[in-house]
Amino acid sequence: MTATLDTAATTPAGGGVAARLEEALRPFVGGDLPVRLTAWDGSQAGPLDAPKVTLRTPDVLRRLLWHPGELGAAQAYVTGEIDVEGDLDEALTHVWGVVRERNLSGVRPTPATLATLVRAAKDLGALGLPVPAPDSQAQIKGRLHSLARDRRSISHHYDFSNEFYSAILDDHMAYSSGYYTRPDMTLEEAQAAKLDMVCRKVGLQPGMRFLDVGCGWGSLSLYAAEHFGAQVTGVTIAAEQKKFIDERIKERGLEGKVEIRLQDYRDVQDGPYDAVASIEMGEHVGQGNYPTYVDVLRRNLKPHGRVLIQQMSRRGRHPGGGPFIESFIAPDMWMRPVGETVEFFEAGGLEVRDVHMMREHYVDTVRDWLVKFEAAADRLRDLVGEEQLRVWRIYLVGGAMSFRDGRMGVDQILAVRNDEAGHSGMPRTRDL
Repeated sequence: MTATLDTAATTPAGGGVAARLEEALRPFVGGDLPVRLTAWDGSQAGPLDAPKVTLRTPDVLRRLLWHPGELGAAQAYVTGEIDVEGDLDEALTHVWGVVRERNLSGVRPTPATLATLVRAAKDLGALGLPVPAPDSQAQIKGRLHSLARDRRSISHHYDFSNEFYSAILDDHMAYSSGYYTRPDMTLEEAQAAKLDMVCRKVGLQPGMRFLDVGCGWGSLSLYAAEHFGAQVTGVTIAAEQKKFIDERIKERGLEGKVEIRLQDYRDVQDGPYDAVASIEMGEHVGQGNYPTYVDVLRRNLKPHGRVLIQQMSRRGRHPGGGPFIESFIAPDMWMRPVGETVEFFEAGGLEVRDVHMMREHYVDTVRDWLVKFEAAADRLRDLVGEEQLRVWRIYLVGGAMSFRDGRMGVDQILAVRNDEAGHSGMPRTRDL
């Protein structure tokens, strides 16, 4: 959808649109506007030194009335109805700081303040039916976490464009947090360090059968075969990912060493494997299906075999990541505090041996993705259009902020399948 930017909206008598909005919003923002606002009539309000935000059409207000908060603002941003001047990270960080400082998360509007806001919206021509959702917003239907719905949800994001992802990710095509062991590490080096660490944690040796659940674009599958001599099976339900990996397998002469299946994790039944890993895939299986996910990992693992997951964690509201992520990026995703995930593993018959928090590493990873994204912005705009470019800009900036500020984490959990006598087969000491 291309937004129609209406610059001919009604201007209230006795002042501009911006002043009227500032007056109506004051009870909701606890004082002065946190931004320097320019409205569609050219009027301005708010502190001169605050981030500069432009509202190009009354549709912004209509979206916010029908979808208050994050979703309405995100819809308006990706369609270009809202513009932010300068650094988006700085602007959002400033606004979040004002929210915390004024404790706005606890504000509850009174009937009187709501009535004032509705009157202002009416005077400004913003009342009416909902504005259609942006084309980039996911429209996923069907029973939650059914095979068909999961395929559609994954396809919405991961089948987007291999060329697009190639411009943002490193040469390994690792779409997960890297591991920065030095401050001057490149993105590629950090991803190689992460892949190497995963292979060592699960104890890979030449000839071992290794299962990569949710293999993405094959970064771990290919690394395990090339650097550790493993016999690898990777599974994905994203057709574009399988096509990409199959081409790399041929390019690198890994036929017979790496097999990639277009297969749901629930259908994997050819274990036992010597080791299993699943990198940032468990977020997509859902809360209700998580015991099934753990059971698939366990029953496809031989006794004394190790399994490692790398997975994002989240506390508080919005286990799906918030209205923007749930609507535009990863429908049906579910995250939880890392301790709850550990409980799932223990209840599923796996002994957890290690939990490795890596939150700060995701800040560095997304920072490097964002640098590549902005460097390739013109080419990516030609490839996917302005709306998708704006979706990804706010996704990357907002994601880095969430990890930086501690609203989200990423963790590696290492577990083992003990034998019937309760023996783990794990070494008594370790260097990792």
